[in-house]
Amino acid sequence: MSTASIALNRFGLGARPDEPLPANPRKWLHAQLDRFEPRPPAIAALPSRAVIAGQLADYLAGPRPMGPPSGVRAPAAAMTQTPQAMAEGAMSDAATKPAGDGNEPEAIQRTRQFLRRQGRDNYVGAVGARVDAALGTSSPFVERMVHFWANHFAVSADKLTVIGLSGLLEFEAIRPHVLGSFSQMLNAVERHPAMLLYLDQAQSVGPNSVVGSRVAARGKRKVGINENLAREILELHTLGVRTGYDQADVTEFARAMTGWTVVGITRGPLARFAGIEGAPGDFGFAEPLHEPGARTIMGKRYDKPGERQAQAVLDDLAAHPATAEHLATKLCRHFAGDTPPPAMVARVKAAFVASRGDLPTVYRALIDSPELWVDTPTKFKSPWEWTISSLRATGARDVPAPQATGLLNQLGQAVWRPGSPAGWDDLTATWAGPDAVVRRVEVAERLAQRAGGGLDARALAPKLFPDAVSAPTAQALTNAESPGQALALLLVAPESMRR
Repeated sequence: MSTASIALNRFGLGARPDEPLPANPRKWLHAQLDRFEPRPPAIAALPSRAVIAGQLADYLAGPRPMGPPSGVRAPAAAMTQTPQAMAEGAMSDAATKPAGDGNEPEAIQRTRQFLRRQGRDNYVGAVGARVDAALGTSSPFVERMVHFWANHFAVSADKLTVIGLSGLLEFEAIRPHVLGSFSQMLNAVERHPAMLLYLDQAQSVGPNSVVGSRVAARGKRKVGINENLAREILELHTLGVRTGYDQADVTEFARAMTGWTVVGITRGPLARFAGIEGAPGDFGFAEPLHEPGARTIMGKRYDKPGERQAQAVLDDLAAHPATAEHLATKLCRHFAGDTPPPAMVARVKAAFVASRGDLPTVYRALIDSPELWVDTPTKFKSPWEWTISSLRATGARDVPAPQATGLLNQLGQAVWRPGSPAGWDDLTATWAGPDAVVRRVEVAERLAQRAGGGLDARALAPKLFPDAVSAPTAQALTNAESPGQALALLLVAPESMRR
């Protein structure tokens, strides 16, 4: 592979036929750190957080059905009086099905309307904006880093309260900080309503807090600490698994985080006693929910009061050596292969530590890593990566949002809908199965048809992969029976499937 092909495909999102090849590939990558657009037009045009969270608040404030509306895939626990427990896939069918026959109960009709707005209008629109930004960006390396961090800090639109907010986590907490510090990004993510609702932090109440004591005195319901967010911050977002903390540290961190909540979403006694003000969807600290007292986490005492207690823990986690090791390993795995070279990991970690988590410094260490400028492809593309690079290869722009959403669902990597807080796997074995490859062949044929036979794959190939088209691929393109078949073959050639 030439250095131009490596820059375009391994670091970037794939070449576009209407853009010139970079004359100096490494300089081209470094320059992108100065021209990234955090809020491109397609994203700026989306409904605001206040609108989306307002729809959610209105829905939660009204009657809800005891069972799913017709056509919604959800187990018995879903769509009950605790909508935060809405099951996986609840929005997938109801958001696009027509309304009922008018005889449905009001609660079911309201649920259909809510899912239609949050699913079809907000979620699908956000997916379309993400695709639009990836297709038109002049900073594809930085855009790739946005996608990396959004997967690192994963939430899932399969949860009812997160459907419309899932894209906003990326747009509001990742994109503005992708060229800042890791600490800034971490703080923005953990305060975002999508994360707080996804991991049930908004439901967490200190047993000895003002609200906890009052609710316990009434004896009608139980409230308590929810450890989900604290655990995932330690295990996934910062230190990594088995890095010096134990269950007691998780519990103490969860106690420190009590009071971190979302304005306008929490219901019942939590809302009545918390007393926080603001627009729906804003971060709020509710002192009456906070567990009083000092905390000891990983051997360090935290005695700051209120919101500052968990903040102090986050600040320490962002700068911890284990966090640097965890993030460096994930970044190197993303670029250098499933088993990244230890020397590369060590250099990227050192850049993180020396710069105190300055992300552009870390990115420069990646760009300057000799291990990434080798001829052999290092990674098998995920469905998202392959879809974006294929669309860019055909010169596509303005792909309809429903079409983009359906395409990625078909390929098995629905946007902002991973199966767990760990996000989508970044391993070849996850994406290189025979069935997955067959689906890509089918999609490649459709994309070739969409291009209308106007692209000459033989002329296109060296633009997409300069000095890197193999002899077997060139021969296959020459022997193709039609321009459309040649283009489809190019999109599923080894050069297009790996980076």
